Amino acid sequence: MPATMKGPAIFLAQFAGDEAPFNSFPSIVKWAASLGYKGVQVPSWDKRLFDLEKAASSKTYCDEIAGIATQHGVTITELSTHLQGQLVVVNPAYDELFDAFAPAEVKGNPAARREWAERQVRLAAKASRNLGLTGHVGFPGALAWPYLYPWPQRPAGLIEEAFAELARRWKPLLDAFDENGVDVGFEIHPGEDVFDGITFEMFLAALNNHPRCKINYDPSHFLLQQLDYLAFIDIYAERISAFHVKDAEFNPSGRQGVYSGYQPWINRAGRFRSLGDGQIDFSGIFSRLATHGYAGWAVLEWECCLKHPEDGAREGAEFIKRHIIRTTDKAFDDFAGGETDKNQIARLIGTAKR
Repeated sequence: MPATMKGPAIFLAQFAGDEAPFNSFPSIVKWAASLGYKGVQVPSWDKRLFDLEKAASSKTYCDEIAGIATQHGVTITELSTHLQGQLVVVNPAYDELFDAFAPAEVKGNPAARREWAERQVRLAAKASRNLGLTGHVGFPGALAWPYLYPWPQRPAGLIEEAFAELARRWKPLLDAFDENGVDVGFEIHPGEDVFDGITFEMFLAALNNHPRCKINYDPSHFLLQQLDYLAFIDIYAERISAFHVKDAEFNPSGRQGVYSGYQPWINRAGRFRSLGDGQIDFSGIFSRLATHGYAGWAVLEWECCLKHPEDGAREGAEFIKRHIIRTTDKAFDDFAGGETDKNQIARLIGTAKR
């Protein structure tokens, strides 16, 4: 029987906070389960919810965390290192801004920050194994992003060297995930050097087609680029290992388009919305993923410039549940078929011996 997608699940990063029920793993998992979620994707940097160091070294701790989830009928889908992974590769233009993602002891020291980030990613590989997970999600970082628009003219070889360096830094980390039996789904995202299909191909080629280099598919980032997000599935299906279910809308005007004129999210032509409030064809997406046999999780990532997050979470669980296609091993016209008769086939095509 063809595989059926799992879900609904929810990425906890945007909901974690200092107030109950969002300030501890047991309480936030209970909250997610109460909304109908069957899985949680865990931000590995948020110590209110998860201790990455302990998880990498203690199978007992991981069993306890997984047990808390199971107690509420919930599964841990993946760990996320979006923030730490971003710091593996940082263009100097963004050093000060990305220091916000780093602990105090490495701020202002790019080399120390990178060493910390790489260690965090390696810990996540071990923690994923200890949790019994086979998938992970995160960001790859960027060196070439400031040179996205080709003016002034880029010196020959700049982009090639940026991707070569991106691969040099991620190859040993992907090897660490391989040793632990875990795929890495990179979220293809503006601000990363890997932001569309072509750049993913460039990254993959620089990595010599590393088997653990996969995609965390998020159509919202593609809509805002005006990329065909349905065709993307057909092209890269074998590399899609994770799925962020996030909505968006693009409403260009005579005043702004894809770049959105430096406006805040509320005023941008392209902006993220809660599930069902945007323009993305999720019926088409779920159908394409089912067609290609995607058997991973459908994970809500809530980011909306209008709606309250708790409303978005509540509505999102039912939205995802409604869109998951329970695949079939039967053809709709089986009732009209019969047993295979090779002699009949030969007669029908004119190859039967006379």
